[in-house]
This record gives sequence, C-alpha cells and structure tokens, in this order.
Amino acid sequence: MLPYSVPLPCHRHEYVPGVVRTALPDMDREVRERYLLVVQAKDMIGQMGGLSGTTSVTVMLTDINDNPPRFPRKSYQFSVPESVLVSAVVAKIKALDLDVGPNAEMDYRILDGDGLGTFRIITDPNTQEGLVTLQKTLDFETKSSYMLRIEASNRYVDTRFLSTGPFSDVATVRLLVENVDEPPVFSSPVSRMVISEEAAVGTDVGSVSAHDPDATNSPVRYSIDRKSDVERYFNIDSSSGVITTARRLDREIIALHNISVLATDSLDWSQVGKAVVLVSVTDVNDNAPSFAIEYETFVCENTQPGQIIETLSAVDRDEPENGHHFLFSLTAEASGNLNFTLRDNKDNTASVLTRRGGFLQRDQLVHFLQVVISDGSSPSLSSTNTLSITVCDCDVDGSRRSCSRGASLLLVVSLSTTATAAVLTCALILLGVVMVTVAVRHRRREPLMMDDERDIRENIVRYDDEGGGEEDTEAFDMFALRHLNKTNQTRRDPNINVPGLLTKTPEYRTDKNRLFQEFIRNRLQEADLDLTAPPYDSLQTYAFEGNGSTAESLSSLNSLDSLNSLESEQNYDFLREWGPRFRKLADLYGHHEGGGVAS
Repeated sequence: MLPYSVPLPCHRHEYVPGVVRTALPDMDREVRERYLLVVQAKDMIGQMGGLSGTTSVTVMLTDINDNPPRFPRKSYQFSVPESVLVSAVVAKIKALDLDVGPNAEMDYRILDGDGLGTFRIITDPNTQEGLVTLQKTLDFETKSSYMLRIEASNRYVDTRFLSTGPFSDVATVRLLVENVDEPPVFSSPVSRMVISEEAAVGTDVGSVSAHDPDATNSPVRYSIDRKSDVERYFNIDSSSGVITTARRLDREIIALHNISVLATDSLDWSQVGKAVVLVSVTDVNDNAPSFAIEYETFVCENTQPGQIIETLSAVDRDEPENGHHFLFSLTAEASGNLNFTLRDNKDNTASVLTRRGGFLQRDQLVHFLQVVISDGSSPSLSSTNTLSITVCDCDVDGSRRSCSRGASLLLVVSLSTTATAAVLTCALILLGVVMVTVAVRHRRREPLMMDDERDIRENIVRYDDEGGGEEDTEAFDMFALRHLNKTNQTRRDPNINVPGLLTKTPEYRTDKNRLFQEFIRNRLQEADLDLTAPPYDSLQTYAFEGNGSTAESLSSLNSLDSLNSLESEQNYDFLREWGPRFRKLADLYGHHEGGGVAS
C-alpha cells in the first residue's frame, strides 16, 4: 500500500495521500517482477465540474530466498586423461536457482564416493558453477573410474521458508579415467652409488630399474644423457641398466658425478623417463704431500745458532678418513748440513732452525735445504721439496734490509735444463724467422732482368749514321761488353786509357768477334721462336757507312765474295753461318739496305 498526495486548487497547496495496495494475497517475483500503474487524481471529490490529473507508477518486486537450488540432471559423467596435472579442473556442474543476488549464491560439497580423497569441488564466484579439481595423480592401470555424490545448497537461507523443503539438491558425478601412453617410470627418481677412484675400467658401479606403466608393459631401453656425462666416465647396459666405469676416475678432479639416466619405451621412442644417479668417488692415497706455499725464507747475517727461521706446513690433495698426519724430515744428504736443521712439531708443521751463526752474503747468497714430507698413510707417499734460504743483511731487530744482491744471477743459474732448452729453442726460431724474412725481402728487390742483358741493352745504341768503325771509340764503351759476367758495371769514360781496351791487337779482335757471335746467336734464336716479337736492337742500321771499319760494309751479306776473303786480319767465318739470318733480321725490322755492326 503506497501513500499518494493530490494538491487542491486553492491558494495554498494541500496534499491528500493516495494509497496503492496489492490486490492479490501472494505475489511472485519469479513470475512477474515489474508492474506499471496509471494513477488519476480528481478534485471536488469527483463531482461534476472538478478537474483531474494522472501519473505513472512503477512497482518493482524485491527478491526473497524462496527457491532452493536444483540440478538440471541427477547424474553427470566426465572423461579425465590419466596424465592430467594435479589442481587441474576435470569437471564443471551447476545447480539452478530462480532467486537472484545473494539469494542465488550456493556452496558445493562432495558427500561421499570413492574419489573423496582424489577430487575436491569449489564454487566459481562469478558463474556459481561447481568446479571439480584433481588432488592426486591418476593412474588408469590402478583405477579407471570414480563416483562422487555432490550437493549444492544456498549459502543464505530464509528461515521463513524452511517448511517448504530443503534448500539444497544432490547429483551424482562419474569420472572415467582415460588411458594415456606414459613414459617409463624409475623405481627411484634419485639413486646414490659409491665407487673407489682406483677401480679399474669396466667395474660395476650399480644399476637402475624402470618399467612401462602402461598395460602393454613394453620393454625398456636404458641410456646415459651425455650432456650430464660429457667426459664419458660411465657406460650403462641398455637392457639391464647396470652402470660401469668407462675410464679411470680421479676423486681429486671430480669427487661427485651427477649423471642422468634415460629409460625409453621400446615401442614408442617418444616416451622417455628420466632419473638422476649420484656417483660418489671414494679416496685412495695416490697423491704425495708438498709445501703448502712457495716459501721465501731468509736468514740474517747476524743470526744466532738455534734460531727458528721458518715454519713449514704441507698440503695433500687426498682426504683420508682420519685426517692428515704429515711427517717432516731431511734427506740423507741434507741431514749432514752444518748450517740448518729441521724439527718436526708433530702437528703437521715443522721448524727450520740454524745450526750456526755468522752467515755472509759474500760467501753464499742462497742455501738450499732438501725437506722430505710423508703423509703417514698406508702405503705412505712422500715427496722431496727444496727450501731456498736467502742470506740477508738485517738490522739489530732482525728485519731485512737487503737480500737481492746476486739474486737474479742465481735465478738464471737455477733454471732447469728443460726451461733453458725451451728458451734457446724459441730464440733460434725467432732468429730463423728474421733471416727468412730478410732473404725474401732481398729477393723481391732483385731485378727481373739478367745482368748480361741489362749491360748489353744499356751499351748497344742506335745511330742514323755509322761512326768510324773500330777507330771510333766515342760511340759507346766496349768495356762493358767484354765484362758481361760482372754485375753493376758503371759507364767508363772513353778518354781513360785502359790497358787492352783501345789497342787493336788480334786477340782483342778475336774476343770481340766471339762476343758478337754469342750475342747475335741468342737474339736470332729468340726471333726464330717468336716472329711477332723482334729481339732487342742488336742489328744497327745506318744510312751512311763510316770510314776505318776493317769489315767494311755489312751490305756484303748479299755477296759471297767478301765471305770468301780470308786474308783480312780479322776472322769473319761466322758471317757464312749467320749471313742469311742477318737478312731475316733485316726483314723483321723493315730495312732492305746495307748496314753495319757497331764496334
């Protein structure tokens, strides 16, 4: 019932309430939620001549929790693969509630069933769905189906309507587990094995075991993931899973090997299981002790007998179960040392003491003491270590002031033979490289032209007219032609009187002819082999023959009379052999008139 006021037509406004009441005893929001009313108000109590007005009134029904949740179906069935992960949602169900808002909110719970510990159900706050999630891994070979009874109930209940019935509903959910081809499973994901470092190659370390969880129970093949065993210390039998050593072990290098063993389904190579194998290497006494550090021991010149100048300690790569117990002593040769002695302190240390005083640098700068260190194990291992003791100039408090005189020389002298040989080898190699480099560079700078060719090309010149033959010594220097075997000959001044150069003796003429014979023979041979490339300017042509040439004109090549003339004081027999080839050279050069050979 709603109050309603209507203003009266007077000078002051007065409101008369109007009341809207329900006409039906029971109204249902789920049937009709909204009503639209048109209300009319009249003045003068509705008499004739009165005025009226209308308005619209919307009536909204609010919800009460008078409807329980109901499942659309009484049973549900879902399929779940056995490989599904824990906490994954495997099923969704939803009960319907006609109410809205908080009245429609509900909770789900599993009442009973064989999957009570394997599954759980929660409510989606947005959709009010029941989400069935997995709590434990599934195994088709162990159990292939589960049955759950699930209840949905209102979260907020109106007690006024409890008499109408329970505000909850129950449905049955069946979950079927689907079989999935699974990789082999190891009996233990992590295996620990122990082996001694002195074990021979091929020794059994231990074994692993895996099986195919599928119903087919396929055979399993074993292997080692080589990424975890790069150095290939171990092998594994592919059928039995027995692990053996493939190489010698060294605890001091690797004390714990972490390898991965793979098990592969022989019928489906894509199904691979994996396990970790930890192999601990136990220790054996195979390392001798040595000095803990590189000692820089010194003794003062003014030291007194019985003074401790150094305390020695040792290290051992082995790790005995009862700890280290080192024994210190001197070698048989060092035990007779009159300068120093050694005292074992029985606590893995030893003290070096002086036997006398008055050490002098000028007498001996460095003393060497041979110390034997034993590990005391069974069998015992020992090593001999050399302790260098430098004589130093100290102050009255025993602090060093000077120790370095002659130290560098002693360091060089004390180098091992191997180190010295290595240094000498490197020096010789460097020297050889330098010599080869110099030789190569010198060779690259050598000219490509032979010395005799260079000399002839520099001394054979071409003229438009011939000089005075042998009498003309101003044309060119014949000295270079007579000394072709000598390199880097410089041009000589023709005015210098060289013995045998300007004297026209028969021996001089014979040498000159022989020289020209060899020169022309070489050039003609080149012309015979390659007609397209004439030789050097060895044939000199002239438009005018000079005077004083014993051979007169070379135009006599066309006549045999001059060749038969043997009374000349020079021997021109070579022209009989080379005359035709001279004409060939003349044709190559394009000259058809007589010429002469320069002296």
